[in-house]
Order: sequence, then structure tokens, then C-alpha cells
Amino acid sequence: MSERVAVVAITKHGVEMGRELAEKLPASSLYYMDKFRQGDEEERRISLFSGSVRKILPDLFQQYDGIILFISLGAVVRMIAPILKDKKTDPAVVVVDDRGEHAISVLSGHLGGANELTRRVAGALGAKPVITTASDVQQTIPVDLFGRSFGWEIESFDRATPVSAAVVNEEPVVLIQESGETGWWPYQRPLPSHIRVCRSTEEAWNLSFQAALVVTHRLLTPEEEERFLSNGVLYRPKVIVLGIGCNRGTSMEEIEEVVLTTLKEERLALKSVRNLATIHLKKDEPGLLSLAEKYGWDLEIYTPDELNTVPLKNPSETVYQYTGAYGVSEPAALLSAGSREPLLEKKKSGNVTISIALVEHGAKEEAVR
Repeated sequence: MSERVAVVAITKHGVEMGRELAEKLPASSLYYMDKFRQGDEEERRISLFSGSVRKILPDLFQQYDGIILFISLGAVVRMIAPILKDKKTDPAVVVVDDRGEHAISVLSGHLGGANELTRRVAGALGAKPVITTASDVQQTIPVDLFGRSFGWEIESFDRATPVSAAVVNEEPVVLIQESGETGWWPYQRPLPSHIRVCRSTEEAWNLSFQAALVVTHRLLTPEEEERFLSNGVLYRPKVIVLGIGCNRGTSMEEIEEVVLTTLKEERLALKSVRNLATIHLKKDEPGLLSLAEKYGWDLEIYTPDELNTVPLKNPSETVYQYTGAYGVSEPAALLSAGSREPLLEKKKSGNVTISIALVEHGAKEEAVR
């Protein structure tokens, strides 16, 4: 989770533990009541406040991704109730009792990272972590966090609650993984028997299930959406690499139009794009750099010698004369993705040439071993 964490204490013992915890969480910010001033607050950048902690909580909710409170659980629940908005945006909230015996995950356990933060706090203080999220307790798939550590994005979140219920209630669930990292099962026990893993929508089509988890870089057909997403969640793994070649001075808008149009034509999801790749001659190309910045994509660059190590079905002498490489977009995409065959060999449109490669991961069975 993000390191923007506030540690807040209102009692003598809480301040002692808060000071200790803040040293073990270097990026955290410590707040406590000014009556417990010890003289080194300015040096340690500790913030003091007077009056009720209730007054500063709304600002802390806006400023931090996680808040650790050395305050009683009941008091915290009453204070934060009026300022809660949405589990997708509310910060993680962790409560520690005044003896430091328990660290309790209170709010945004999954999406906000409170469960992870609770474990870190408990480890730092020698406390017992208290986590009540069903998927954590049962050691099963956390639907709203599935693949998050790999950078997967959830594209359809509206059915997350009923799908989560199906998972924890041990109803039949189909997990379709067509691409993406396979090491997502973290426990030292087999995947629960009510969860069936399939490699494609075709393999899963005739199965009986109550909910579906779909991991794919493809745009689903309307029939697939109706079959699997009526009570399903769709995840986008970062597995698409776009190899780009372009004439000097090509605008970001032109490159973007080619990218978006090509992805649509190839039935590929924009959210599954991992990065761009090109020749080192284009490392400072403004249009490419602007596109990468707009979408948060890395731009990987290769020398002509590196690109020429990739066997091409259609090497270009013309490209070689200008760049020293027999191809740009295709070998760049393949090298970056670590693939042998492209999804799209090469497409030229105006000033832009684009190729697409897929990052391939191990056999899906490895995920549940």
C-alpha cells in the first residue's frame, strides 16, 4: 500500500507506542495531543494538536491513505462514521488498544490496504493482528484485491460484492485466466474445490457456476459478457506491449489514434497495455514521450544490434538504411514482451508503424500448486 500514513495518539501510553511505531514506519507522520509534548517534536516533525481529535480527522482522511489510531475502537467508529464516503476512496483505518496488545483492521481492509497495514503495525509493536475480512480469515481469493500485486486492474467492479459472497460462501465459482501472472495463490494449501480454473471462456462455457472471475487482455464479445459478467468481475492484466515506429516529429495525437484504433481492431483492452517499446533513435521523440506520460506507460528502448537479434519474417532493407535495424516496431515489441511471435506483426498508418506482442506467463496450473 501507499506509505502516506498518519499515526494518531491521545493517551500517554498511546503516545509512547506512537513514537516507537513512527520510527519503524519512516514515511509516516505522527500526531498527538500537545499536553504530551516532550520537546523534540519539531526536530522529529511531530504534529501536536489540542482539543478533540475529532477536529483533525476530516483533514487526515483527505491527506493520508492510512490512519493508525491509538484510541478505543468504539470511539473511532463514532468519530469516523460521519466522514465516510466510499470504500474505493476512504483511507485504511487501524486501531491499536492502549496496551498495544491488538492491532485491529477497521476500515478499507482490502481496497485501502488496512489488512496489510494491520499486519505491519502488529509486527512492529509485537501485537496480535485482528482481521475479520472473510476472504482473509478463510484464506481464499479476495475478489476486490485479486491480482492487485501484479498491477491488474478491475474493469467491471459493480458485481464485486455478490461475487465475493459467492467465493466466501463456497458456491461454485469459475476462474477464467487467459493471460497474466500465474502465481496468485499465496497459501500453503490447495485452491478451494468450489473454485474451478479454466484457460479460456470456451473451456468454461458449459460449466455450472454462480459467479465468475475473468482475467483476460481481450475485449469480450457481448455473448461472453452476458455469460460470465452477469455475476462476474473482469480483470485486466498488464500483458500487452506496443512496439512503435514513427517519423520524426509525429504528434502524440496521431500516435494515440493509431494505438487506440489498432487495439479496437484487434479486440484488445487498453487497460492491459503494459508499455511501449521502440528503437533508441526515438528515445527523445516528443510524441512518444507524451503518449507514455498520458497513460502512465514505460517506454523501453533498444539499440539496432539488439533489435537485429530478433528473427523477422519480413525484414526491411529500407528501414535498415535509415536506422541500422531490419525492423523497429516488431522486434522492439517482441524483445520487451519476451515473446517469439507477435499478436500483430506490423501495421503502418500514416507516420506510425505499430506491432503488438503479448507477455506470456507459465501454465495456469502453476497458480494453484
